[in-house]
Amino acid sequence: MRSDRRRRRSGGTPDGMDKALVIVPAYNEADTIGEVVRRALVHADVVVVNDASKDRTGEIVESIEGAHCIHHETNTHIPGGVLDGMRYALEQGYEYGIAMDAGLSHDPNDIPRFMAAPPELDVVIGRRTSKSNTPLSRHLLSAAGSMLYNYAIDPTWVVWPRCSYKDVTSGYRRYSRRCMQLLVSSKMECRSFDFIIEALMFAHRNGLSVGDVPIHYDFTGSSLNRRVILDALRMLGLMLVKPRRR
Repeated sequence: MRSDRRRRRSGGTPDGMDKALVIVPAYNEADTIGEVVRRALVHADVVVVNDASKDRTGEIVESIEGAHCIHHETNTHIPGGVLDGMRYALEQGYEYGIAMDAGLSHDPNDIPRFMAAPPELDVVIGRRTSKSNTPLSRHLLSAAGSMLYNYAIDPTWVVWPRCSYKDVTSGYRRYSRRCMQLLVSSKMECRSFDFIIEALMFAHRNGLSVGDVPIHYDFTGSSLNRRVILDALRMLGLMLVKPRRR
């Protein structure tokens, strides 16, 4: 179940940004959600999917003029939040959905970079070229994850992966309308942060185009825990066992 409060700011935005909707899934992000939304609204329309937060996240978003808010009665984690945001974007006629983090690890000032990417790209990955405060262990983990998932996205019997997407584990992305339609109509098996991996797999295996843009990433704290690791390993196994799955 969900309830939503819909607004659409009047007037156009530069560089066609009125065609884009920033999608922000949020759970207990009262400390940062206000700044994220206000800064993102400078560049594009924003929808926050308040994923059954127990703090003032939803209340803060509702108080911001021009922001859209979808309220979940139960927590659906990253997949439910992003997919509901995509459904809203499709219903409202947006051409692109830009998914970003609610905790300020993604810089709202990078939104124009996504909109400047070639319009025909179905997925534009925010490639983290500048990673402030990120521990070396996370750099290494991200690099290893990209290598493994590039292989699993398009498995082959040779050791080297056939696809070489950069920064596969980055969740800051632009999705085209065609890609959003694909994802919301697909039977996805992700549970949490593995959504970004499965979404890229669906795009690749269905022949959609993928590119990237450089972004700044600010490490604000680790979301890595036992559940996230297990979900990531589970998704890796599913991708390898069922390489033709769509």
